[in-house]
Amino acid sequence: MYRPARVASASRSLNPYVVFFVVVAVVAILAVIIGLLVYFLAFDQKSSFYQSRIQILGVQYSDEFSSPATEKYRSLSENIESMITRTFKESDLKNQFIKAHVIKLRQSGNDLIADIVMKFTFTRRNNEASMKRRIESILHQMPNTSEDFGITPIQLITITGQDTVQLFTQECGVRSGLITLSEERIMGGNKAEEGDWPWQVSLQWSNSHRCGGALISSRWILSAAHCFRSYSEPRQWIATFGTSTTSPQQRVGVTRILIHDNYNPETHENDIALVRLDREVTYTRYIHRVCLPEANQAISPGSTAYVTGWGSRSYSGSTVPELEQAQVNIISNNICNAPAGYNGAVLPGMLCAGVPQGGVDACQGDSGGPLVQEDSRQHWFIVGIVSWGYQCGLPDKPGVYTRVTAYRDWITQRAGI
Repeated sequence: MYRPARVASASRSLNPYVVFFVVVAVVAILAVIIGLLVYFLAFDQKSSFYQSRIQILGVQYSDEFSSPATEKYRSLSENIESMITRTFKESDLKNQFIKAHVIKLRQSGNDLIADIVMKFTFTRRNNEASMKRRIESILHQMPNTSEDFGITPIQLITITGQDTVQLFTQECGVRSGLITLSEERIMGGNKAEEGDWPWQVSLQWSNSHRCGGALISSRWILSAAHCFRSYSEPRQWIATFGTSTTSPQQRVGVTRILIHDNYNPETHENDIALVRLDREVTYTRYIHRVCLPEANQAISPGSTAYVTGWGSRSYSGSTVPELEQAQVNIISNNICNAPAGYNGAVLPGMLCAGVPQGGVDACQGDSGGPLVQEDSRQHWFIVGIVSWGYQCGLPDKPGVYTRVTAYRDWITQRAGI
């Protein structure tokens, strides 16, 4: 019987190592493709900033709207920001809208105008002109009345990130997080980063750090009178800006030192001074002024404050070259004046801040530096000037500061601010 010859199989079993590498390569390629798709669809985003002018209806302009320290300014600004935020969060741009902030309230003829900066994030594929039209359309859909006022959008323009920086640095008391309309960086540890406290000044005598200060305008620094008792010649002083006393960002000379006429070195009463610079400071993202409080601004016991400076970390220690920060709490004068504390030495024009157990305090070299607090709109106000205390960081012996609200009129009279 005829049998066909057996034909050898043409297939051969694949090498398992080859199969493994092929599978890995395919998976890697797919992962890269998916990653690129996810990136371009979701993460390839850019921040876009817009400036808007809005007319406020039903509110008459007054001098109280010229300062962010007033309750009237703060309340109206918060209401405007809330209205804008609510409108965009209920729109088809709810995922792109980040934040709105009133940077200024001003008078224009008989009208009250709010200058506002808004931040959005869009993918790079979005057309900017189209996005601007959508934003304008939503702004004009806002309810034009609330319980207390009405609003009418007037203008919307696209601005750059640098434009935003310039707008914010003309206002007082803003930090980097507010300038970028982002969440503030959570502060941890003692060391301050560049731009954390842009109003901080090092006052140096013969190129050596002696005291701190706070920039309150482009020409004036607020400090402590006791810093200048033995060093009163203005031309020997230099003001430096930035976190480092050895490598500052700017150095500016001093032309005048105004010490309070009733400063008493024995009781530390009226321990306040104004320092006039020989030229205007150039404002940058990292150097600009702090807000001055109103004379009636409340400073609540128990509230959080920050003190900054280049002072020593322990009593009789050496100053440090890099700016440091400390979180403290406001302490009522009654508690501070207890027999175990300062036994009545803290006068009405003074303010105590620290922690009950001690260990966190201003110290030698911090004199004249600022004690600041943040308001509900992320603006920072100087409420105290480092003045005196018993040693540093002892329990029941907190730092004692000149109460700035008590000298608000004096500052206006002498510096015109």
